[in-house]
Amino acid sequence: MNTSDPQIVLGTMDFGTRVAPDRAFAILDSFVAGGGVWLDTANCYSFWADPSGVGGASERLIGSWLRARPGARDVVRIATKVRQNPLVPRSWPESAEGLSARAIHAGVEESLKRLGVDHVDLLWAHAEDRTVPLEETVGAFGELVEKGVALRVGAANHAAWRVERARSLAREQRVEPWTALQLRHSLVLPRPLTPVAEAGHRMLTADDLDFARSEGLALWSYSSLMWGSYVRADKPLPQTYDHPGTTRVLAVLDDVAGELSATRNQVVLAWLMRQGIDPIVGAGQQEQIEQALAAHRVRLGDEHMARFAEAR
Repeated sequence: MNTSDPQIVLGTMDFGTRVAPDRAFAILDSFVAGGGVWLDTANCYSFWADPSGVGGASERLIGSWLRARPGARDVVRIATKVRQNPLVPRSWPESAEGLSARAIHAGVEESLKRLGVDHVDLLWAHAEDRTVPLEETVGAFGELVEKGVALRVGAANHAAWRVERARSLAREQRVEPWTALQLRHSLVLPRPLTPVAEAGHRMLTADDLDFARSEGLALWSYSSLMWGSYVRADKPLPQTYDHPGTTRVLAVLDDVAGELSATRNQVVLAWLMRQGIDPIVGAGQQEQIEQALAAHRVRLGDEHMARFAEAR
């Protein structure tokens, strides 16, 4: 798995839509001041919350922040995604751009314009597109790395076997392979074999973790804090998480948080990072990202990890 120390990634999905520019700027400033490096966005963020019905607001917001903060581009690394942006306003998934070579090149070109940069540090395939031959998708991602437009490439919400197949095709084509995975993961688990409400989300499995570790892939998790459900009484966990395992896990979480003088959220983030996973944290307030970054100081021992494993 990725050898560098795991770190908190700032999720910017709501920037420019649900999170107003001044607040987004304050969150970005706090993140950088606290030692944060990676920003995670996508060309489709957030078409569902934007009056225009298409994505681009998050990337535009990051672009304006970079222009307003000379030198910031040298400090932050930017990850964005292609695949899901609707080409026709409010027509999704019907008009989602997909992963053809043409769509990938066009999508990235628009992303770079909105961000005001000449390259991104990591480009994700946001989800699978089985209407396009995998060879074509892999080749297009490889071309972008050759051009220096993307420094690295990764796959979000993909089955592990598809990623491995893509890596094999990249070797055959002698192009840069996907070296990062992004999947949904948190301390609590939904009931086994029960689909989650968010249809496009792909849950991290033990096989994915094993795959990432054996192949040296970076592994990022999203929805890591369950939209605030660990700490907010007004945001209960979704129904699919209502089972005895959750009750046990939350009891251990409370005990460990008390022992380490940390918040529930900080312990969850520390638990993910202890496994070599980079958790993406979305924030609507400055204090939220400051508290999240403090999770780096929470030290979970083997005994804590064993207690969580037993509870899950």
